Parts: sequence; C-alpha cells; structure tokens
Amino acid sequence: MRISVSSDMDEPVARSLVTELRSRGHEVLTHGALKPGDNTRWAFCSEAAAREVAAGTSDQAVVCCWTGTGASIAANKVAGVRAALCTDAYTADGARRWNDANVLALSLRLTSEPLLREILDAWFGAQAGGDADDQENVAHVGRLDLGRTGP
Repeated sequence: MRISVSSDMDEPVARSLVTELRSRGHEVLTHGALKPGDNTRWAFCSEAAAREVAAGTSDQAVVCCWTGTGASIAANKVAGVRAALCTDAYTADGARRWNDANVLALSLRLTSEPLLREILDAWFGAQAGGDADDQENVAHVGRLDLGRTGP
C-alpha cells in the first residue's frame, strides 16, 4: 500500500512512524519536516498528503502535528478525505469501520512508540463495515464535499 505521511516537526515519533510503515511493507511518501526542503507548516504538509489520497496516488495518509488537531482539520478540507484524529487503538478501529476514514491524524505530543504500533495495528486491521447506516453517513459526507446536502 502507498501511504503519504506528513509531519510539521521532525520528532522521534514521526521518524518511527515512517520506519514502522516501511517495516510493514508499505511504500511511504513523505511531506513536511520528513522531506528536506518541503514546506513544514502543518496546514501545508497535511494538505499535500491528503491531496495524494484524494487524487488516488496514495491509498491512505497519516498526518501529524503537535496535537494532531490542525493536521486533521487541514486534511479534512480536501474533498474526498475523511481524516480521523486517533489517540488510541479503539478510536482508530472505529474510524476505519464506521467512518471509512482514509487519513489517520496523530498527535506528536501524545503518541508514544508502543501506542503508535497499537494504533497502526488497529487502523490497518480494520476496514469499512457493511452497516447500512454507516454507509449512508459516509455517502452523506461525500455529498457535503460536493456542496450538496440531503439524502
């Protein structure tokens, strides 16, 4: 799987994220502080990673900033992206199952290396569920991207 990764800071957990993804066999495209000479501001590097998902050049993305909030906000401004800020494995699992999230947002401050592995295990171990209500919610979010509302 091709995964775009962005971080606004060159923090140990961001480097561990890239290493962990590669060790799991993923191709990793880096942005921000993880790519020399790239724009390191969270809004810009998160957008770059999210745009690759929206364009289909990456299957998923992981966006990081100090709290994860700004990275998730920026990624969610890109049509077709459903970014979820996950601080634990249960939230990561639910984001994939119930929300069909395609971008994982992480906090550089709160995420330890063991927690990072747990979150990634849950994220990659889950997939979108077949519940009709969940599917309709995801479809509605897609219509919001197009400026449409209603069923």
